[in-house]
Amino acid sequence: MTQVSLDELVTRLRSGECLISFPTDTVPALAARPDQAALIFEAKQRSLDKPLILMAATIADLWTYVTGSAEERRIWQQVADHYLPGALTLVLPASDRVPAGMNPKDPSTIGVRVPDRAVAHAILSRTGPLATTSANRSGQSPLLTMEEIEQQFPQVLTLSNAELETLEGLQSVSPGISSGVPSTVIQWTGAGWKLLRQGAVKMETITGNLGTTIQ
Repeated sequence: MTQVSLDELVTRLRSGECLISFPTDTVPALAARPDQAALIFEAKQRSLDKPLILMAATIADLWTYVTGSAEERRIWQQVADHYLPGALTLVLPASDRVPAGMNPKDPSTIGVRVPDRAVAHAILSRTGPLATTSANRSGQSPLLTMEEIEQQFPQVLTLSNAELETLEGLQSVSPGISSGVPSTVIQWTGAGWKLLRQGAVKMETITGNLGTTIQ
């Protein structure tokens, strides 16, 4: 793994085929440009029936990647306003902006998330939305430290320790906090939400706060 500055990380990601890794509020992310999602599947040895998540600095950056009625968008915005940035992934109908490689077996849907971590926000605000997943080989537990990621993915770019420390001092979102617990994943069914993965955000909390139907 090559440690670089934020400027170099963004430049190399934009200009060529490369993978990056950075801390989030849950577990570290392995990321690529959305049109280069195949790099993630190859590096992780990941089955094509396991889709990637589109991660961005703000929920506004993600709305053009999904499609729905005005009422559906109102519901989705309500959930996003309450829980994002945070450890919740929303699986929604995908618009034609989403590269098919993000979800090869079912390109009709896309998972979207906004992490609550200063360094992740700093990177994503420069790169725009990225294809992401946890940094680990498929079927193995998520790697939780940059040292572990360096050993398993030596080709991946990450920020230098000095740059990480500087960015973690930003207070626009939570600095330096990782739960080690993956995000909760819920999918919109057209009539309510379906729980796909229980993670850091409890479903009863969403139901109680928003009166949202969970199937």
